[in-house]
Amino acid sequence: MLKEFKAFVLRGNVVDMAVGIIIGGAFGAIVKSLVDDIIMPPVGMLLGGLDFTSFFILLKQGKTPPPYVSLADAKTAGAVTLNWGQFINLVLTFIIVALVLFFLIRAVNRLRRQEAPPAAAPTTKDCPFCLSVIPIKATRCPHCTSELTGART
Repeated sequence: MLKEFKAFVLRGNVVDMAVGIIIGGAFGAIVKSLVDDIIMPPVGMLLGGLDFTSFFILLKQGKTPPPYVSLADAKTAGAVTLNWGQFINLVLTFIIVALVLFFLIRAVNRLRRQEAPPAAAPTTKDCPFCLSVIPIKATRCPHCTSELTGART
């Protein structure tokens, strides 16, 4: 059983999948940083300087009464919140990852798709009398000596 497990783990596609998952995790961290640190601060400025991730709806107050200045304060107080700002951040992260993957897969597919070269012009034709293959510019068949000028080819 150990031998079978080793053969399974060391198969090429399992190792490739593991590498893909690790790179995907690192890529996810980069995209999360892009959303949290680059995109959302300007959006927060447009919304009055608030941190977008701290937008929440209070469902039930905690041990200390509201108002809660931030989501962290609400969580510390034990309040039950609907964290829609964090949800919006995650949706934006997903959209960015999906767009990047779309463009990446699109580029890979373009590289894989080889344009078929145009078909070369024919250099031979069949003699309508003896059906031998002859050069396309021939006016007389070298096999049956028939004249091909007006003949249908």
